[in-house]
Amino acid sequence: MKSRREFLEISFAAALQAAPPGGTDSVVEASLTSLGEGLAVSRFTSVQLVEQYLARIGELDKGGPLLNSVIELNPDALAIAGAMDAERAAKGSRGPLHGIPILIKDNIDTADKMMTTAGSLALAGSSAPKDAGLVLRLRDAGAILLGKTNLSEWANFRSRHSTSGWSGRGGQTRHPYALDRNPSGSSSGSAVAVAASLCAAAVGTETDGSVISPASVCGIVGIKPTVGLIPGSGIIPISHRQDTAGPMARNVTDAALFLGVLTGASYGRALDRRGLKGARIGVLRQSFGFDPQVDQLMQSALDTMKQLGAEVIDPVKFPTYSKLGDPEGQALRWEFKADLDAYLAARGTAVKSLAVKSLKDVIDFNERNRDREMPYFGQETFIEAEALGPLTSRQYRSLLERLDDLSRHNGIDKVMIDHNLDAMVGPSDGPAGLTDYAKGDRPDEGCCTPAAVAGYPHITVPAGFVRGLPVGLSFFGSPRTEVKLIRYAFAFEQAVNARRPPEYLASVPA
Repeated sequence: MKSRREFLEISFAAALQAAPPGGTDSVVEASLTSLGEGLAVSRFTSVQLVEQYLARIGELDKGGPLLNSVIELNPDALAIAGAMDAERAAKGSRGPLHGIPILIKDNIDTADKMMTTAGSLALAGSSAPKDAGLVLRLRDAGAILLGKTNLSEWANFRSRHSTSGWSGRGGQTRHPYALDRNPSGSSSGSAVAVAASLCAAAVGTETDGSVISPASVCGIVGIKPTVGLIPGSGIIPISHRQDTAGPMARNVTDAALFLGVLTGASYGRALDRRGLKGARIGVLRQSFGFDPQVDQLMQSALDTMKQLGAEVIDPVKFPTYSKLGDPEGQALRWEFKADLDAYLAARGTAVKSLAVKSLKDVIDFNERNRDREMPYFGQETFIEAEALGPLTSRQYRSLLERLDDLSRHNGIDKVMIDHNLDAMVGPSDGPAGLTDYAKGDRPDEGCCTPAAVAGYPHITVPAGFVRGLPVGLSFFGSPRTEVKLIRYAFAFEQAVNARRPPEYLASVPA
């Protein structure tokens, strides 16, 4: 339960957010805090919220623009909502998520009637034997799991030529601002659902960019916390070293509130409009230069931060910036095989009907079902991972030492210490590219990799639009500095107010 001080801090920050269009009872653009306040004074019930979100999912996700962001609905959502309403009436509220519907990514285990498949047909038809650690926290907080979101299959680790937002089970998720554009991934469905007000907030997961990139591309806030801050048990893995869940919401206040529930911590004190005053912010210019209009938008963001009292150190040099990609990719292959084999073996022991109990079984399943599982891209990354040995191998241990040095000691740690920085900034990603099954995803842009490899925190906040598409600004830095990063993101957000709702256009000019 939040303290009174925390409640007042969150409430004050919520008052600074723009009022949702369509009236206070509308779920369109409604914040977690406004929904909580409405429930507290009986303006509406949790059952009514679930009904509104289900109607909106039917209208926009399964009909109309066919966003295809929700892979499965929870058949018990209305019953859970009724129970939360009854409990509120009898005992009061559990906290800020009591009775509020949220969505979670379909690689997070739930021991209920919903499946957990990572978008793969290989896992379709089976449910997880127990809740993921973060799901237990959500249930304890009184949140209603409305459903699960589509994703880039296997969290976008199956192929080097994949298309984000596509899975064999769920099909293609579409971008809410321009339907022919790609929503990025792998937390594609979570980002799109939040942007389109199919929920007030959602959970994504990230190994490298899978929260930050789709959040940026879809015009919302995403937080990738320090690895280990949110329980990692019960998430279909890529890498125990880099994987983490993270909150996705339409504003920093909601993302901070949601992060607090997921971590058991408190971030209300970070919601300060003057939060950038006196902060030393380093500009990672090595992450610029891929798009002149993005550079122009980022320069405007830097000017805003200066006006808000930040000391902007421009540029700062990240000495190992270009050296991270290859060893990271190699290490992830080793970790994926070991971690996925362990996950599938444990789930297969608990769920006798599970047909796949190892990475090798998944590869064989995909080969037998090529027409459904591999119509656009293959599984060469799986095959490369399967050929590797155990994590006790000298080659893997050497990779770990190298990555630790490149990302931390001679990477983020060195830059932060050398320049006495509070955080670094850069473009989170470019504007969304076209969904193209022949070419696959466009090359990586932005600054996701350093914090991802290091396991350090990273937050993206809407900075504006380029050619009609959202672009986010990133703040990242030292481990367990989430309070600082949220403070800077909140101050920036309040100054620029860059987010605007999607219009579901068929396309935008190139």
